[in-house]
Amino acid sequence: MSEHEHPSVVGQNRIVGLVIDAVLCVVSLMMLLPLVFLISNAFKTPPELLVWPPTVIPHQPTLDNIVSVLRETPLFRWIGNSLIFATLSTASIVSTSAIAGYVLGKFDLPGIPVIFGVIIATAVVPFEVYMIPLYLNVQSAGLLNTWPGLLVGYLVMSFGIFLIRQYVMTSIPDELLEAARVDGAGEGWIFLRIVLPLMRGPLGALAVLAFFQAWTAFAWPLVVMTNKDTYTLEVGLALFQTGFTVDIGRLSAAAALALVPSALFFSLMRRNFVRGVAASGLKE
Repeated sequence: MSEHEHPSVVGQNRIVGLVIDAVLCVVSLMMLLPLVFLISNAFKTPPELLVWPPTVIPHQPTLDNIVSVLRETPLFRWIGNSLIFATLSTASIVSTSAIAGYVLGKFDLPGIPVIFGVIIATAVVPFEVYMIPLYLNVQSAGLLNTWPGLLVGYLVMSFGIFLIRQYVMTSIPDELLEAARVDGAGEGWIFLRIVLPLMRGPLGALAVLAFFQAWTAFAWPLVVMTNKDTYTLEVGLALFQTGFTVDIGRLSAAAALALVPSALFFSLMRRNFVRGVAASGLKE
């Protein structure tokens, strides 16, 4: 507090801060409420699932929904498929974004502005627009129901290239790279030993975004993977819903179990995500 600041102004600022904190707490609770009901429904009996108003804490907790899901569905296989898919997609997106972002941000080559403009233009085109042509290409190549066919739609992220390019342009000085070149360092050495370590923050943030993009993908895995054992988690969860009914108990149990890998991944990457978002100037 400044020594010249009036006490009434200080009091008003504290009140405003408390009001903002209270509003944020209420909003946070509202956002957590669906998650609470999801976990709660996983332990409810079928009659209690139909009670209105719904109960937050089950009156007669049961593990029947979880046991049924584990016995009657290949849930762990679906989770494993999603983990493989998300991990490979994340590795590809982080690698391509790092290389392309560095080249577009630091190399003055002919056609660079045009290439970057095309990349930005593709960012506003929904995946569903070109999903059918991409599917026909995958089908003609005989890649349906294969990992390469599944990954082909999630190898590159235009937003990731834009994010890394902006970071490289604003946070990595040209003088540092020129000094390394004067010392005789090659471009590959500069990228691996100088540029890549400096991009750890934004690459961590990008890894989180890429992972959850693949983890929550539904439409593309649904049309490419046609065997039940090759389904990803999102496609597998859709099997609990038919045209006329939804098995709320088992669906909630499966979804609750599916939250564990994604929650663990985010808890491991949260510091890099926050640091990368702050360093890159990314705003929600």
